Amino acid sequence: MNGVNTGRREGQIKRTWRTGLAWGRGLLQTRGMRAFSTTDVLTQARPVLFDREKSLETALAGLLARGHLLIEDLPGVGKTSFALVLAKLLGLHFRRLQMTNDLLPADVLGSMVFSSPQGVFEFRPGPVFTEVLLVDELNRASPRTQSAFLEAMEERAVSVDGVTRSLPAVFFVLATQNPEDQVGTSALPEGQLDRFMMSLQLGFPSRDAEMRLLQEEDPREKITALAPLANAQSLRQAQEEVAKVSLSPHLAHYVRELLEGARRDGFLLSPRAGQHLARVARAFAWMAERDRVLPEDVKRAAPAVWGHRTGLGARQGAEKVAEWLQRTPIPL
Repeated sequence: MNGVNTGRREGQIKRTWRTGLAWGRGLLQTRGMRAFSTTDVLTQARPVLFDREKSLETALAGLLARGHLLIEDLPGVGKTSFALVLAKLLGLHFRRLQMTNDLLPADVLGSMVFSSPQGVFEFRPGPVFTEVLLVDELNRASPRTQSAFLEAMEERAVSVDGVTRSLPAVFFVLATQNPEDQVGTSALPEGQLDRFMMSLQLGFPSRDAEMRLLQEEDPREKITALAPLANAQSLRQAQEEVAKVSLSPHLAHYVRELLEGARRDGFLLSPRAGQHLARVARAFAWMAERDRVLPEDVKRAAPAVWGHRTGLGARQGAEKVAEWLQRTPIPL
C-alpha cells in the first residue's frame, strides 16, 4: 500500500513540474514580450569575451537577483573588460574605482564641499553613485575604506554628514580582489564577503581564445562599438519579474537541508546565504523563461553563491559546495 501511495505521489510531483514548466513557457509566449533577452546579451558579448559566456551568465543572474559580484583572480585576465561589456550591453552607467591603501571612505561615498558662490557646503557625490560600479582590487584598500561599501551594498543608500541619500534603482557592485598572497592586500572580513551575493573566477582564456586575443584588434574598440540591448528601466522591470518567480516549499526545504549540511561540516553559512541562493535560483529560472524554480536552478546557483562564503576561495569553495549538493537528496 505504501508503495502504491509513494508511486502515486511521485507521479503527481512529476506532473506538477511538467505542468508548471509548460504553463510558465506558455505565459511568456502569450505576453509576447519580456523586459529584455539575456540570450541576445550573451550572443552580442561572445565576439568580445570569447569563452567567458558562463561567467557572464553568472554575472547576469546576480544582477537580476539584485545582488553584487566578487571576482577573485589575478591581474590582467580581463576583469575590467568583462565589467565594461556587461554595462555597455545593458545600457547602464559605468564607473571604475581603483582601490589603493591610502583611499579614504569620502573618496568612495562623496563628501561635503564648500561652495564659494553660495557660501554653503554642498554634497559632492562619490563614484558609488552609479549603476554599475567596478571596484578594482578591493582588498588593496584599508579595512576602513572597505567598510564604506557595506551600507551602499546592503541598503542601496549612502549616509554622509547625517543625511541618507539613495543610490540608483539599479545598482550593481562588481568588485575584484587579488590573491591574498600578493603584496599590499588586506583580507576582506566575513561580514563583507557575505554582502556579495556571488563570486567567480575568470581564469585564463582557452588556447583558441588567447590566440584570437593576440591576433585581433584591441578588445576595448569592440566594446565601444557594442549597442545597448536594455536600459535601467527594462532591467528594473526584469528584476521585479525575477522576484515573482515561484520557489516551491519542496525546494525551500532542499535549500534548508543544504544549509544544515554545510553547518554540520563547520561552515556556518548565514540565513542570508540561503536567501541569496533562492534569489539567484529564481534569476536562473527567469533566464530559462520559466515561472518557477527547478532543482537544477538551485544546483547551478549554489557554487557561485556559497563558494566564497566558505573562506576557501571561489574555486575551492565551489568544490566544497559541490560535495554538499552531491550528498543532499532533493526532497519529493
